[in-house]
Amino acid sequence: MKLQDKKVAILASDGFEASELFEPLNALKNQGAEVHIISNKEGDIKSWENGNWGKTIAVDQLIKDTDETDYHALVLPGGVINPDVLRIDEDALQFIRNFFKSHKPVAAICHAPWLLISAGVIGDREVTSYKSIKDDILNAGATWMDKEVVVDNGLVTSRNPNDLPAFIAKIIEEIREGKHEKQVVDA
Repeated sequence: MKLQDKKVAILASDGFEASELFEPLNALKNQGAEVHIISNKEGDIKSWENGNWGKTIAVDQLIKDTDETDYHALVLPGGVINPDVLRIDEDALQFIRNFFKSHKPVAAICHAPWLLISAGVIGDREVTSYKSIKDDILNAGATWMDKEVVVDNGLVTSRNPNDLPAFIAKIIEEIREGKHEKQVVDA
């Protein structure tokens, strides 16, 4: 129970990559964290899995009704649809910015760094992502690395679902230890 007394927000909408939400969610809960699903819509949100709509998860709270000060960390699952929808939602972008202003851990995988770009928080950082958005990251002023997980001052990024074990381990470490330094881990 390494994360007992810690609260983590997972920000997602319809079209999140199933494994990139459910695996961190389960791992964080297994470590004792209280985890809330935050979204731009009420009710349930649908995952994207193997090219089709997948299982759903209940939303705990709307972004517009959520305050970053209630949480110790933020997880941003990928998928193509989910971050593309959220990156035009000003409430979602401000929620993300607030975690950076408070120097709290933020974890983004796959296409989720699109949200970091739109929130204006990725410049001058070392990150990784799904390879198709490498140019977007470079154009936003970040350094892109082809590594399974990159940690830069509390920001944890990974490329794809294959990197989930390393991604989850670093999320837990960042929340538990609060370390904010650059780290690169090779597969």
